[in-house]
Amino acid sequence: MSLPEFKLLRPTTLSEAARVLDEHSGEVKIVAGGTDLLPSMKQKLFTPPFLLDLRSVRELTGIRAEADGSVSIGALTTLSAIEHSALVRGDYPLLLAATRTVASPVLRNMGTIGGNICLDTRCLWYNQSLTWRKSCGFCLKKDGDLCHVAPGGKFCWAAFSGDTPPALLCLGAEVEIASASGTRRIPLSEFYVNDGIVRLHLSPSELLTRVLLPASAKGWRGSYQKLRVRGSIDYPLAGVAVALKMNRGRVEDARMAITAVNPAPHLVKDIDARLIGAEVGTELAEAIGEVAARTAKPLTTSALTPEYRREMVKIFAKRALLEAVN
Repeated sequence: MSLPEFKLLRPTTLSEAARVLDEHSGEVKIVAGGTDLLPSMKQKLFTPPFLLDLRSVRELTGIRAEADGSVSIGALTTLSAIEHSALVRGDYPLLLAATRTVASPVLRNMGTIGGNICLDTRCLWYNQSLTWRKSCGFCLKKDGDLCHVAPGGKFCWAAFSGDTPPALLCLGAEVEIASASGTRRIPLSEFYVNDGIVRLHLSPSELLTRVLLPASAKGWRGSYQKLRVRGSIDYPLAGVAVALKMNRGRVEDARMAITAVNPAPHLVKDIDARLIGAEVGTELAEAIGEVAARTAKPLTTSALTPEYRREMVKIFAKRALLEAVN
C-alpha cells in the first residue's frame, strides 16, 4: 500500500503552524511522529491534500518544571523522551509505567505524547485496506452508513486505544490548545468525546500544544495494566490505570481510568468514596474491579470478545490497585 498524493507543509514556529492550519482548515492533517496517521493514509482512511509537519516547531518539544511546581510536556515530545525523563520518573511514575507499554522502543522513538492523546479510534471494521472495506460496504466511521458492530444504530463504537491518556486522567492533567486566535487550556477529562467518529473537542483549525501535570499529583503511586495479544507493538484491547495518594498505609486519594473498551478513555466514578481512608486488601480490590467492569462498554471492535475484555478490566483493576498499594 502506498501513500496518497499530498503537499507537505513545514512551519518552523507555533504561530506559523496555527496560521497554516487556519488557512487550510478541513483540508489538512497534522503529522508529528506519523506512527498512527501514515499507516491510516496507506489504508486510504485519510487522503488529505495537505500534511502539516510539526517536527521543526521547537516550541512543541521538551519536558519542563514550571514555576508553580507543575510539569509541562510539549505535544511533540517523543514517548521515549518521556520514558527516560528524570522528572517523570521521580514525580509521576504512573505516566512512566503507561508510556513504557506503548508499541515498541523503535515506535516510541518516533511517536509523540500529543499523537498518543489524539489517537484515532480503532475498530476491526475500520482499520483495514480500502479493498477490504469496500467488500463489506464500508462502515459508519468511513464512507458507509452502517455500523457493523451495532447494525441497528447510528453511533460509532470504534474504541479509543491510547495508553498514556488513562494515566494522565488519573494524574489530573490538563491540555493546552492553540489556534490562530489564541490558546485555551482545559482538563484532559473534558478533551474527549465519547463517540468513535467525533472523538475530540478540537476544531479543524486547532492543535494540541502542551500537556500539564499538576504539582498536586507528584509522588502518587501508580500502576498500569494492559491487555494485548502480543507483548509489544500491539494497541491495548483493555487497559486500566490506577493512581493512589497514600498516608500511613491508608488511601488518602484515589483515581482509576480505563482505555480501549469505550470510544473514549474514562475515569471510573465513585471509587474514591470506597477507597479513601481504607486499607486496601483483596476483597476491596475485587469490589473496585466490579465497578471498573461496569464502566467498560466493549463491543466487537477487536478479535477478542467483549465479554473477555470486560472480564479483563475487572481483573486488571484489581491487580493495578493492589500493585499500587504494595
